Amino acid sequence: MIVVTGTMELKPEGVEQARAAAIEMMTETRKEAGCYVYEFSQLIENPNCFRIYEEWESLEHLIAHSKAPHMGVFRASLGEAGVVSRDIVRMEGGEKTAL
Repeated sequence: MIVVTGTMELKPEGVEQARAAAIEMMTETRKEAGCYVYEFSQLIENPNCFRIYEEWESLEHLIAHSKAPHMGVFRASLGEAGVVSRDIVRMEGGEKTAL
């Protein structure tokens, strides 16, 4: 399993545009093969910052996602919204085990 997680901070005036783009992106991405979880959430302590969390069946599925048409639309929207910083990482994990 591949896990993608991190944060992205936006200019205050671009937050609403980014939120709308993220909702559309989540809707489309969740339809993709190999996507287990795809979430954006706004941080309570910093409303200009979003947490990204994704789980993918394989690296191949994640690569296919990066080439999806809706990903291009999303990137363009983020460019317009104004990304201030981005700290997102990819990790390989094993099986999920309930705690």
